[in-house]
Amino acid sequence: MTSDHGLTGRTNQGPVLTRGGEAETCADPSAVMALFADSAQTGGAFTSYRSTFVEGAPGAPAHVHTRAWEVFFVLGGSLQVLLGEEVTLLHQGDFLAVPPGTPHAFRAAPGSGADILCVFTPGMDRFDYLRLLGRVTRGEEPPSRLAETSERFDNHYVDSPVWRAALEAAQ
Repeated sequence: MTSDHGLTGRTNQGPVLTRGGEAETCADPSAVMALFADSAQTGGAFTSYRSTFVEGAPGAPAHVHTRAWEVFFVLGGSLQVLLGEEVTLLHQGDFLAVPPGTPHAFRAAPGSGADILCVFTPGMDRFDYLRLLGRVTRGEEPPSRLAETSERFDNHYVDSPVWRAALEAAQ
């Protein structure tokens, strides 16, 4: 069963099924990521993975994407999120779609873990970024490797005094 669903510029793409127990996982001391579908599997339509953060996990520093929307659905726990110049909390059942060019950051909310489904659209091969992030977090690669790959993975770190203040207040 394949269909292009009227999407121009896309080849016919069949369903993508990833069983939970068969998903590749990336882990670091604060999170486990289950990799569901990368851009190559979806004809470039999207990339999707699940991140489960332990209580107090640092999550992602302030950054922007220039080409992709980043979508979050909170499956459990609570997520503290920077959106531009505002910090807010997302709770189980909350949905957030961050458009390109919007500075954002996220972490497990103080006193909580977080379980989130993430989707990037259009898709890009982000699984290599998540694998690299795990190696950097575990000390197997230097943090400078992340900056070297910012264009490839459309992940551009930015300074956010608002986010820094939120992190300091949580300590």
